[in-house]
Amino acid sequence: MTSEIVRDPLKDHLLTPQNSAFIIIDYQPIQVSSIRSMDQKELVFNIVHTAKAAINYNLPIVHSTVNVATGRNKPPIQPIMDVLAAYPTYDRTSINSWEDVEFKKAVVATGRKKLVMTALWTEACLAFPALDALDEGYEVYVVVDAVGGTSVAAHEAALRRVEQAGAKLISKTQLYCELQRDWVREKTVPGFMDVFQNWDGSNPEMDFKG
Repeated sequence: MTSEIVRDPLKDHLLTPQNSAFIIIDYQPIQVSSIRSMDQKELVFNIVHTAKAAINYNLPIVHSTVNVATGRNKPPIQPIMDVLAAYPTYDRTSINSWEDVEFKKAVVATGRKKLVMTALWTEACLAFPALDALDEGYEVYVVVDAVGGTSVAAHEAALRRVEQAGAKLISKTQLYCELQRDWVREKTVPGFMDVFQNWDGSNPEMDFKG
């Protein structure tokens, strides 16, 4: 039971804590309450624990909101804020976050070329920046069970579009395992196990106000 020598974490073709960044966009009440591609509470559970995984593995995190400063929209749902309160948000008016100067500067400043991207809705606020990032040479990994659309058809069509453009589709569990890679890396094991707490659909931590 001997693990091979750890591969160069910067050059590894798989995701590592050293070569990837986490992008989270628009998990705000109106967006969450309009999701029809999956159960809303399950979506919240999935994105909250994806964000926790990003923190556990110390990924750079870029968190964006839309139209909070204008008063047209509310801040992110409380379960997200409970996890990401220590991180700044980049508020914008553009539907495509890649067209916001401060957001894009924040992504570039991470120095990472592998972007683990999550957003609501899949068909707009996920698809548009994903397509732009791919066009500029980034690798985009979409956590498919932590994003959602206004219909099943809209969600699936958007995933096909970004995948055809070169994005990689992953699940939250695949993300956890890819970042952990080996159980001998004991420092992050407790955080790994924490994201697999029992889920019965009634966890008050996942409550949000639409």
